[in-house]
Amino acid sequence: MNLFKVFFTGLLKLLVLFSSASVAGQKIDKLVFSGPFSNISYPLIHMMETNALSDITQSIEFVAVNNPDQARLMALGKGRHQTDFMAMPANVAANLYNKGVGLKLMNIPVWGILWMVSRDPNMKTLADFKGKEIAIPYREDMPDIVFRQLVEAEGLDVKQDLTLRYTAHPLDAMQLLMNGQVDHALLAEPAISMALRKNQMMVKKKGAPRIYPSVNIQQEWGRLFKRQARIPQLSMVAMDSVLDKPDILRRFQEEYAKSTDWCLQHPEQAGKMIAKHLNRLTPKAITDSLQSVNMQVVDAKQAKPELEFFYRQLLADKPALVGGQLPNHKFYYQD
Repeated sequence: MNLFKVFFTGLLKLLVLFSSASVAGQKIDKLVFSGPFSNISYPLIHMMETNALSDITQSIEFVAVNNPDQARLMALGKGRHQTDFMAMPANVAANLYNKGVGLKLMNIPVWGILWMVSRDPNMKTLADFKGKEIAIPYREDMPDIVFRQLVEAEGLDVKQDLTLRYTAHPLDAMQLLMNGQVDHALLAEPAISMALRKNQMMVKKKGAPRIYPSVNIQQEWGRLFKRQARIPQLSMVAMDSVLDKPDILRRFQEEYAKSTDWCLQHPEQAGKMIAKHLNRLTPKAITDSLQSVNMQVVDAKQAKPELEFFYRQLLADKPALVGGQLPNHKFYYQD
């Protein structure tokens, strides 16, 4: 009986070892994530730091994306980096898909990160900015697209009623505001949190003029379009390299949602972790942005109605922004 038990135990151990070796052999060498200096990238970095997908890949690499043009090149497989999962503006995802790029929209995790920030505390609606100069990042891209949609819905003429000063990056727009070169800027988190914290220090030390968070762009979207006060602005997509690997898609979706929850529940720890990889951001600004941005991972299928409304607004004005048509049902990931 004892001999049988020893034999059986040994056999079980061999089976476990064989099974583990087989699973390990099925792992891919590396997954590459990429995303901007924004909240949508925070869960990607947490997944890398915690090796959240150790059951399917040997390692994870995160590549920071500086601007939408770099994102497009990466999505097209050009440049130094290729990527498997990528955070990008939702209109860019639709545009690339409609042009034949192999990708699927996995989820919408960030529902608007835009505010007007001003030196004037009395600016309450977009109409109040008539006749003003405003610094805006990424001409003809997010957030310029959303801003123009709302300004027109408010009844203003962008060319006649406003002076727009474009910058290459949200942090550049923030710097113009901080230096007093403009009095108003359209900023995205976490640049807003960085600006407000820096301004508080400058006010205390040097008596600098104060800047104020002004118009909540998400609230304006809801007010002007009679919808929920949120914008399906940033999307997470899977690229062609993993589209034929359903287990990887499923596991990514699971772990991205878990890492988003962790970041929201541990904002200070997340700030310290993420700042190591997004070196233009400070830990405190990351923490602040986690506490102010509407982050909720909504699967592509569930987000489709709000996305299509957003896309239709763009199609009515500038069809090229989404590739000339609504993306078909294959654009949306379904587990």
